[in-house]
Amino acid sequence: MKAILFDFDGTLANTLPVSFYAFQQVFNTYDGKDLSDEDVKNMFGPPEPEIIRGNLQHADKEKAVDLFLEIYEKNHKALVEPNQEVTDMIQKLKERGYKLAIITGKSRASLDISLKALEMDEALFDAIVTGDDVVNAKPNPEGILNTLRDMNIEKSEAMFIGDSNADIEAGKQAGVTTVGVQWLPEFQSSEFTMNPDKIYKKVSEFTQSFG
Repeated sequence: MKAILFDFDGTLANTLPVSFYAFQQVFNTYDGKDLSDEDVKNMFGPPEPEIIRGNLQHADKEKAVDLFLEIYEKNHKALVEPNQEVTDMIQKLKERGYKLAIITGKSRASLDISLKALEMDEALFDAIVTGDDVVNAKPNPEGILNTLRDMNIEKSEAMFIGDSNADIEAGKQAGVTTVGVQWLPEFQSSEFTMNPDKIYKKVSEFTQSFG
């Protein structure tokens, strides 16, 4: 194994609560809708601006996008706690010589807010692919395949780690080892119907698997 690719929301950071909250506030403000966390989760896939543009009924879609990012940034520290275990894991894997990447459906704008708020060093990652960088969102494997090509890594040398069935499906379509995780307080899939190669419920168990 030479490369470890990670999803972000629910995998590297417990950012789902602030994502849910920001979407709920935007749709309530502009459409008068009260969305549940599950309602929001069902819209996931494209980056946040595209979710808003594709689902909001109100005409002021760009103002709604701006409001989303404003709410997301303003409430991030209150709703998202840094996870030291995840931070240590990334550092250890980097020190052991693995190439690391983030493959996320998030927009670059919201990812930057999260990386800054969580003081997560972007330099630890050899590649970062956001929803802004691909035509097709997960479960399409485009982001994974582009990253492997750019890093000159074979499919057999890589694994993709995520908390949703879309992540696992993307990894399987890309032909890499798939790992489902449920190690943060909030994760997307309570049951992995896509049958990942491995499932971890603790960060420590995953880290120990690398010796």
